[in-house]
Amino acid sequence: MSRFPSASVEDRWHDFVRVFARLFATLVWKVRCFGREHQPPRGGVLVVSNHQSHLDPVLIGLAVDRRMNYLARQTLFDFWLLRWVIVLMGAIPIDREGGGLAGMKETLRRLKREQMILVFPEGTRTPDGEVAELKPGFCTLARRAKVHVLPVALDGAFEAWPRSKSIPRPGTIHIVLGKALTPLEVAAIDDDETLLTEVDRRIRACHRQARASVERARGRCDR
Repeated sequence: MSRFPSASVEDRWHDFVRVFARLFATLVWKVRCFGREHQPPRGGVLVVSNHQSHLDPVLIGLAVDRRMNYLARQTLFDFWLLRWVIVLMGAIPIDREGGGLAGMKETLRRLKREQMILVFPEGTRTPDGEVAELKPGFCTLARRAKVHVLPVALDGAFEAWPRSKSIPRPGTIHIVLGKALTPLEVAAIDDDETLLTEVDRRIRACHRQARASVERARGRCDR
């Protein structure tokens, strides 16, 4: 028997969690999303985002209309209850010490099945709230799967749950979706360094917009 649940169970669980999470996120973190018109309505999509907190996968998943899959450290699957929850949410285990080859193959398979996959090219959560240098691993996935690359950034999640804290706290979190690179545009960029630079530029532009929006919202609350 496969350790992965049936699609019908996954769908019911996903729908339940989505409704609950949207309500909870709106009440606790005043989550707002901008640029949703940029999300490709069909086909495989590699979503590339900055990484501020443990909240990011769920929050970014709430920002899109389609179901989101995401990569998760292999160690998160060690505890049975957490493993059950994140597998139901579409998590793909990545063994960093082993090179992550199995996880990359599964990611590629899901992209070719026209699913959305969320990756964090920084590789880890930010230590200071800023966008760190991106790692180029996603470039190979985007080229081989021939999918859209959707830049996303959020701000406020670092203040809500920084790496130095064990539990989150209330705050204001805004998410911005940028214009996606099409498969043809990705293929037309002939080297990974140029593609990396372009994706980095788009993520940082989204982050600036998200940060400005959060600051305006906080300013209104302080009046």
